[in-house]
Amino acid sequence: MIDLFLSEPSCDDDDVDGGDSMKLRISLLNELESTIWSLMMSGGRSEARLWLCNTIAGMTSITPRHQRELFVHLLKSRGQKQGLASQLLHMMFEKKPHKGGSILARRSHILEKFFEGNPKRVLQWFVNYPSGSRLELGKGAKALTQFAFKNRDICWEELEWKGKHGQSPAMVATKPHYFLDLDIQQTVENFLENVPEFWSSNEFSESVKDGDIFFIDRQFFVKYFIDLMYQENSRDVWEVIDEFLSEQPFSSLCHHLLITLEEQDFGYFLDLLRKVLNPRMESKPFNSIAYLFEIVLLKCGASGSIDQVLLLNAVITQGKHLLRLLRDEEAQNSRDKITEIVSRISAIPSIPNSLAPIFKNVYKMTTLEVVKCLGLQCWVLYYRMSQECPTPESWESVFMNNQIGFHKSNKYELLDDDGSSEEYLYGYDHSASTEVRSQKKRKARKKRRRTRDDDYDDELLDSDAISQRLDLLSNSGSWFLSTDGYSAAWSIVDLPEHLNCYCLSKWMTWLFAK
Repeated sequence: MIDLFLSEPSCDDDDVDGGDSMKLRISLLNELESTIWSLMMSGGRSEARLWLCNTIAGMTSITPRHQRELFVHLLKSRGQKQGLASQLLHMMFEKKPHKGGSILARRSHILEKFFEGNPKRVLQWFVNYPSGSRLELGKGAKALTQFAFKNRDICWEELEWKGKHGQSPAMVATKPHYFLDLDIQQTVENFLENVPEFWSSNEFSESVKDGDIFFIDRQFFVKYFIDLMYQENSRDVWEVIDEFLSEQPFSSLCHHLLITLEEQDFGYFLDLLRKVLNPRMESKPFNSIAYLFEIVLLKCGASGSIDQVLLLNAVITQGKHLLRLLRDEEAQNSRDKITEIVSRISAIPSIPNSLAPIFKNVYKMTTLEVVKCLGLQCWVLYYRMSQECPTPESWESVFMNNQIGFHKSNKYELLDDDGSSEEYLYGYDHSASTEVRSQKKRKARKKRRRTRDDDYDDELLDSDAISQRLDLLSNSGSWFLSTDGYSAAWSIVDLPEHLNCYCLSKWMTWLFAK
């Protein structure tokens, strides 16, 4: 029998002492911790770090103001954060290039050096492009020709033409497409050498304002913006970064930025994150994995090392990934060891409120140590449910033994003649499913009366299809559970994770109850 330890501790449990059995449980949980950690580290720390990044990305209580403060503090802490800043700028140039473009437009003169001695960049930005059956001036070429025409008295002679003779201002005024005959490469070289005014002109500034120019050589502009951030401490650059950090989803920022952090900076980020989490405990259950981990981080973050945070995240939120690691051929020793430890923990006699001594800190453990024991114990249950509950009958036994109310719901759909679907429910929730079936039967009877003669054979085929689907469903199923107020149907695949979260949320609620 799998005991989920859902019997709530009471005041009388202060005197509960698990004695030798509780000492054995804690000793085995510590042994399990060591084995899981070795398994996690067998392939390096990067995967465990990625798991933690994904968990943090799923947090929903971080406000836009807080996420901006988090990353700005990180960018400005302990010297230059070249790697983080570089990744952030790449992200901004990709998602919101106009934000960086507005900064560059005010400093467009620096692009003179960007194009100088680089014909490839010149052709990429000043190139003409096909539009239907004819060519159109590109952004750079359009800016150049507009400037040249407006300032023809100082730079017209710098225009190089592909034909035998040049074009006069009067001619291109009536036929602007003649500008397509410019030798762009040579003309830009002339402007680089003799027309410095162009590079800070309104025409050229406007051409780079949308940020498309970043795609020519993004690394060049990343380096330039990093210099603006850290060497010149440019206020307008930091203001744009503030805006960008506030506007982006927190999950997107985490996925793009956290993985780039060095270990020390990642630990600093966790400290910053803990400070912006809401310290007020909610009265509602911790019914999401990400929210549950927020509470763990809030309560234990200050006292735990990053190794302990990685471990807690793994056993609390990454049950499936740990099982996947165990299935690898190279993990045979760890798999055997964990199977043995779980078996020994499962063999410890269960008594009412048998986790109460842990809740009450009878062994003078710190909050972090208590939470770690509860997290490891919960993963033991996850492991057992994943291994020992392959059938609907085994799951229903778990529900009944732990006093979890359930209504079985097997679902399948039939297509109407018009292609819409009808859903049929079979299960223990007779009050709900009977009415649904009655409605379906009435609708089906009307259809049979309308189509009895023409569709008799099709109805027989549909009956066969129904039988086949019911045969398939007999080996699987889903349930509505009292754990979430019967609000969702949980399948065999999803049940270990759902009950894992439910149990740990219950234990954490009891642990931190005032």
